[in-house]
Amino acid sequence: MAHDRGAFALLRDKTPFPTKQLTILALCRICEPIAFMSIFPYAYKMVESFGIAHSEAQISVYMGMVTSAFAFAECASGVFWGRLSDRIGRKRVLLGGLFGTGLSMLLFGFATNLPTALIARALGGLLNGNIGVLQTTVAELVTVEEHQPRAYSIMPFVWCLGTIIGSTLGGVLADPATSFPSVFQGTIFDSFPYLLSNLVCTAVVVFGLITGILFLEETHEDKKLERDRGIEIGRWILNKVRRHPSYAPLTDKDGSLDEMRSMLDNHGPRVYRSIYSSPTLCSSRTSIAEPPDFSLEKGCQPKPKVREAFTKQVLLNIVGYGILAFHTISLEQLIPTLMSRPDEPADSAQLPFKFTGGFKWSPKDIGTILAVQGVLQMCAQLIVFPWISKKLGSLRTFWLTIALYPFMYLGAPYLVLLPKQYRIPGIMVLLIWKVTAQSLSYPSLAMMLANAAPSKKVLGTLNGTAASSASICRGFGPTVSGSVDAFGYAHGFSGLGWWTCAAIAASAWIPGFFMKEERRRPGFRGVEDEEVGLIEALADSDADSVITLTTNEAVLSK
Repeated sequence: MAHDRGAFALLRDKTPFPTKQLTILALCRICEPIAFMSIFPYAYKMVESFGIAHSEAQISVYMGMVTSAFAFAECASGVFWGRLSDRIGRKRVLLGGLFGTGLSMLLFGFATNLPTALIARALGGLLNGNIGVLQTTVAELVTVEEHQPRAYSIMPFVWCLGTIIGSTLGGVLADPATSFPSVFQGTIFDSFPYLLSNLVCTAVVVFGLITGILFLEETHEDKKLERDRGIEIGRWILNKVRRHPSYAPLTDKDGSLDEMRSMLDNHGPRVYRSIYSSPTLCSSRTSIAEPPDFSLEKGCQPKPKVREAFTKQVLLNIVGYGILAFHTISLEQLIPTLMSRPDEPADSAQLPFKFTGGFKWSPKDIGTILAVQGVLQMCAQLIVFPWISKKLGSLRTFWLTIALYPFMYLGAPYLVLLPKQYRIPGIMVLLIWKVTAQSLSYPSLAMMLANAAPSKKVLGTLNGTAASSASICRGFGPTVSGSVDAFGYAHGFSGLGWWTCAAIAASAWIPGFFMKEERRRPGFRGVEDEEVGLIEALADSDADSVITLTTNEAVLSK
């Protein structure tokens, strides 16, 4: 018996990490942060060029509107795209989101007034529900829980890398007629100074779209066995490039039961699996003449109703997403503000709460610091998160971050009281704390939501709802925290915005206290995990029926 269980454990351990498909998914994913972040280097100048603002304060307000338009529109459509992915599949929705991003960027490049810019940004948010669907796709690709920390660190890493590339492209390619007059003056880019940046970003999105069409495999359990002409064309292209008479399918399930199922469906008679005494018949067209589809699941798993899908743990997770998104997006605004404000003498402060001031750093210095932040976050995402998550688990990792977040907000405004030679070390400590906390918290929540989902069939809806919760909080976060920060600074309390974020971050302790770390439910785990679990159960019960599985056949023997 022990020998059998050891063999089953070995089978589970040999389940391959889905490297190829996660790489394809990453190539599709990186297009979006490149496009999203490319507007920030020139957004201020673009709004100023519209000629509708009469002060710097108004420019900041209109710039905030352009930024928030995407988040609010994304919130409105996030649940819709998630539910649609549960019906038609993940790949179609992901590719549709990329198309929407490209269309939005193209329209934004031709914007010469505020309404056009707002419509372009809102269109991008409405047509792109990829945040939730991407989390769903990762959850379905990773069928072994031990692979989750590594897999869930990849997409945030890709986002960080994309933000660095996007910010660089936006800064270099904006207003090329002024930067490179000998090449672009007198061209269309003279009339539309921000078109070139958006055209390049659109080309990047088109590359991601083509890559997804040709090589991204469907992960929805009811759709992944359907014919995909895009994949067939991609394999044909690879075959021609390799100049080999036969092609190897671009899949991460070589030798897996999914591939075996496809082989049996296409090249051999269909068989069914019996548990104990009777077969499990899942097909409505089952007959003696037409045997049922080969299945390795414990019977049909009907799609849960929407009300049943939103369990207590799922709702707590969604609330956690909203709170986390609110104060982390506020932090992205508060840090540059802290670094930009004029320096004031420390002796004017009335401690512990009444003081003002900043670092008075130039935009170039701030940009350098923020670029360093991106590199730090990539390291934290790839190295720190997988290690800590494996040691502590998703729930304890999340508890650790939400427990420490408020203390970071409480202490950050006091950095302005440091002597100038200690400010850079101080801000680096703040940034390391910030990027580490973000790298630990968001993937941990994503893993807990995936494991708490009652079924794969509703995971798109749940991730879409969580994405909408985060989007609406990201829309309100900068406005609320910015207003509180401005009010506090005007009255001599430059830490008021930070301390408000500390209180909001501390409110996450309430849902966090009631969260539980759940294992993947039987109807949600991958085929490999399901079959190993079934064999282990039969071995434990000393049943006289065992299932012998090979890479080429599945035979029921007694």
